[in-house]
Amino acid sequence: MRIDLSPTSWGRVVVVTAAGTAFFIAVAFSVDSFNFPSLSPQALLWAKLTDLFLPLVLGGSFLFFLMWKIRQLAITQKELSVIAATDSLTAVFNRGAFSMLVEAYLDQARNQTVADAGALLIVDADHFKSINDRLGHDCGDQALRLIAATIKGQLHGADIVGRIGGEEFAVFLPGADATRSFLVAESIRRRIREAEFAPDGRPWPLSVSIGGIAFSGPTTYHDMFQVADRHLYKAKSNGRDQVSFESRRSGTAGNAGGTMH
Repeated sequence: MRIDLSPTSWGRVVVVTAAGTAFFIAVAFSVDSFNFPSLSPQALLWAKLTDLFLPLVLGGSFLFFLMWKIRQLAITQKELSVIAATDSLTAVFNRGAFSMLVEAYLDQARNQTVADAGALLIVDADHFKSINDRLGHDCGDQALRLIAATIKGQLHGADIVGRIGGEEFAVFLPGADATRSFLVAESIRRRIREAEFAPDGRPWPLSVSIGGIAFSGPTTYHDMFQVADRHLYKAKSNGRDQVSFESRRSGTAGNAGGTMH
């Protein structure tokens, strides 16, 4: 069985404490061993017990306390990093964390350590201003949380979602081909359309428009975002509650679009 030695694990605390204490005991015996030949049997026993228990009690306690504090610090740092990367309202990645993760994947793709393919979707809530104006901002926040949860429910594996604007979300599908990417986009749109949103018992229809691009070959986050944003504008212009999508492979492009009411 492999022991977890990560900075936040108890395994690391136990292993370092045990190894450090054993080292202190070995040093104590090594230093005191020069006096052993001249000691009486009773004094020798007392010296050995001292060399064993003094490092065990003092050194072991000190190391355990030190490693426990280091573990607490590591847990706090991990929690802070999660908070810093998360949108507080919807519990998805914030804009900075999302773009950083996508760019990291594209860097790996350029180094040929992951598949040089995937898709970027931009999901924008339709007529969101009317929710805030007519139902209030609290209801608007509820709608955003519902949309975010619905998007996450359609994703799998390494797929990621982030909130990149007020009512705008982005989805990255690493390694996905055009067919799966378009199906995911349609599934997100359809599920949000079917979602039950009735703040204070007042039913209110939700819908989103989605612009997307599936890529195969070298690209950048900036280029993908521009293409997906252009298709989002197209979906909005064509009546909303639909997907406008493009598949691009090694400099060539093909378009795919879908509308479902």
